[in-house]
Amino acid sequence: MRCEQWVPAPLEDVFRFFSNPANLELVTPPWVGFKILTPLPIEMKVGAQIEYAIRVHGLPLRWRSEITEWDPPSHFTDVQLRGPYSQWTHRHSFAEQEGGTLVVDHLRYAVPLSWVPGEWIIERFVVRPELERIFKHRQSVLFREFGG
Repeated sequence: MRCEQWVPAPLEDVFRFFSNPANLELVTPPWVGFKILTPLPIEMKVGAQIEYAIRVHGLPLRWRSEITEWDPPSHFTDVQLRGPYSQWTHRHSFAEQEGGTLVVDHLRYAVPLSWVPGEWIIERFVVRPELERIFKHRQSVLFREFGG
């Protein structure tokens, strides 16, 4: 899955916003019940791990991710170590474009039970639409924060 959004702000400001874990609660919709459990501030670097509490369809879960790539202000990647997906890799990329910054998210994920015939139905009709709703919410937050 790929999402992109242009924001009218300098690359360094946008990267700083995204690389601050405290802003994750701001950009995540309330229905996800997202809360960072790792004490702040968190030094972002390769190997940094962050623990969160979330809700998936009302079910409380823990999520732990690790930063596996860190290249300011170009990109960083987080990988789920524990959570609701059987695989989750999220690359956040940033590039100067037209006097602002292009934010690109590339997600590789797999839902649990991916070996079950018909698993694609869960991904297509439940997981993907939920992820799209989450990214739409994030886009509206970025619009409020940076304009555009």
